[in-house]
Amino acid sequence: MLRSSVVRTAAAPDGRTLGSLLAHYADAGEPLSCEPVAEGLLNRGYTLVTTDGRYFLKHHLDGDRGSISRQHRATLRLAALGLPLAPPLARADGRTVTVLDGRCYALHPWVDGEHLGGTALTLAQSRRLGALLGLVHTALERVMPAQRRPGPAPHAQPSAQPAQTFDVIDELLALARVTRPRTSFDELAEHRLRERRALLERHAHRRPADPCAAAVGWVHGDFHPLNVLYRGATPAAIIDWDRLGVQPRAEEAVRAAAIFFVRPCGTLDLAKVAAYAGAYRGARGADPGELAAAVHRVWWERLNDFWMLTWRYRLGDRRTDPQFPAASALAVWWTREYQAVRDAFTG
Repeated sequence: MLRSSVVRTAAAPDGRTLGSLLAHYADAGEPLSCEPVAEGLLNRGYTLVTTDGRYFLKHHLDGDRGSISRQHRATLRLAALGLPLAPPLARADGRTVTVLDGRCYALHPWVDGEHLGGTALTLAQSRRLGALLGLVHTALERVMPAQRRPGPAPHAQPSAQPAQTFDVIDELLALARVTRPRTSFDELAEHRLRERRALLERHAHRRPADPCAAAVGWVHGDFHPLNVLYRGATPAAIIDWDRLGVQPRAEEAVRAAAIFFVRPCGTLDLAKVAAYAGAYRGARGADPGELAAAVHRVWWERLNDFWMLTWRYRLGDRRTDPQFPAASALAVWWTREYQAVRDAFTG
């Protein structure tokens, strides 16, 4: 199944909308059924069955046609180079975006497959994953426009300031303490927030410098298990290119590994990380120093980040709650095992 990120399970477009959409395609058939895809956190996706076959229909919520078209051009060019993707289908007029009632849609081929986390990957598959991401970064450098001038990535953020993080911790602690009925999640959240503040007080002097211009390039932007489909042991499609942009490349490699290879107890499988990172360096030509700098910055980012608790306590959105125990434990374990993690990424 080709799955896309969705905001939440939502009603599918009605028959009139689907008929208008499919009319733009030469051989897409007539709509038979359209069911929401119930995985992910961004955009809306649907399984669309027509008289011609099965498709994946994506509703781009941000409606930025320029950004969507750029994503589509990139995926079409990458697929032409042989990377496993499911680029959008072209309409009869050659366009890949359809706007109906102010909403932007794209139709993709259906890809059968499954998502595999790092615990399900062998060492050989971990190497293949690292090589695949390295190839993505190298290929993006070929097919996307070069940066006009050197400098930091336009959307890269300065590294977090502990003083600002302490304010966030205080706010979240206050919200967690007044939550009723109180649950074990609230107890864990309080513990992790206090623990993280103590760690930041101890390690504040290790705040990294801002991203290095030499490490900047085009990246997928959201490379994690739900955005890679496998058919058997082989990657069948890299999906969800909504965050395609210019960012520090090695940081994407480190960030992805921290999601793929985290165990439920909040530790990283360092043997798989080393296999993945070695293959990434070889495919991308990245040197160990670049990876070391990325490890440091992503570690610091994790130490200062509380987006899952922000979703729960500020927004009342609990969809990320199941991820919190492992993610919050990882920041603590990574701090304690910092050198071992760095060694795994740098070889």
